[in-house]
Amino acid sequence: MAKYDDLKVYYDKDINIEPIMNKKVAILGFGSQGHAHAQNLHESGVNVKVGLREGSKSCERVKKAGINCVSFDEAVQWADVVMVLLPDTIHKEVYENHIAPNLKEGMYLGFGHGFSIHYNQIVPPASVNTFIVAPKGPGHLVRSEYVKGRGVPSLVAVGQNPSNDTFEISLAYAKANGAGKAGIIETTFKDETETDLFGEQAVLCGGTTALIKAGFETLTEAGYPPEMAYFECLHELKLIVDLIYHGGIQDMRYSISDTAKYGDVTRGPRVITDIVKQEMKKILGEIQNGEFAKEWIEECKKGQPNLRQLLKADDDHEIEQIGGKLRGMMSWIKEEQLICADERN
Repeated sequence: MAKYDDLKVYYDKDINIEPIMNKKVAILGFGSQGHAHAQNLHESGVNVKVGLREGSKSCERVKKAGINCVSFDEAVQWADVVMVLLPDTIHKEVYENHIAPNLKEGMYLGFGHGFSIHYNQIVPPASVNTFIVAPKGPGHLVRSEYVKGRGVPSLVAVGQNPSNDTFEISLAYAKANGAGKAGIIETTFKDETETDLFGEQAVLCGGTTALIKAGFETLTEAGYPPEMAYFECLHELKLIVDLIYHGGIQDMRYSISDTAKYGDVTRGPRVITDIVKQEMKKILGEIQNGEFAKEWIEECKKGQPNLRQLLKADDDHEIEQIGGKLRGMMSWIKEEQLICADERN
């Protein structure tokens, strides 16, 4: 185990995988994270079944992966460890109708994200162990990295621990999922949930897509060809992010021209100003006080009309139309694509 100040990071050599090898593990869901966890654990030798709604079309995909596919109720009744890898939006309903009636004292209830527990959408009985194993990457990357013999860094956290071994179970689960090759960090439900929501809203998803669209629109509205705007504001972003991913901001700046460096350090702060940071702090506050969670839960109760409208507007954005055409000219992009169009639709 490596220690960085108060941070504890665990690797394969630090973790005994036997605690999860001796358990029956039910993965609920076979979507982005579910398909990755189920196949990774199965190929690591863990006794796994996948639980889905009766009649789910995904059951055929589960069977093709060589894993047993059963109903939610059957999965929970069979399992020692239940890992909930369903959309947050249906956690409460699935828990109340399929998980809670089948829970047994001493069972382990795990999640890929702490939202439902942290915001009290799910409140398990005190006799049930609860934990998080949260990969720091999308499920398709969790799967592709495992297949390559690598892993995605993951967070683990323990909520309730009546059996006194929930942390060992969570570490063993994370190791079987490939995370021990990259590093497993111990945290809490609160910290995982709040930092995850902030990251995806302010930087990774919300901040990035808004910045891309704003840059594209600035160039096209000034009369530049949309193809050039696409390459400058979206396509080349991967090249820059790859440099940052492998060696930090310093590696990226080492690779770019002096002109680009000067533009970076003098103009970047004019785009991401103190006003932007103030808005980020406001977003974090809404996450911490539960305002975002309340808003999202209400949106789901109404059938997600605002979400659908906003997504449709972005689907129709010119950058998506131009991007589809340009990516079609580069065959290697399609060959390396993690998500196929059939799966997305």
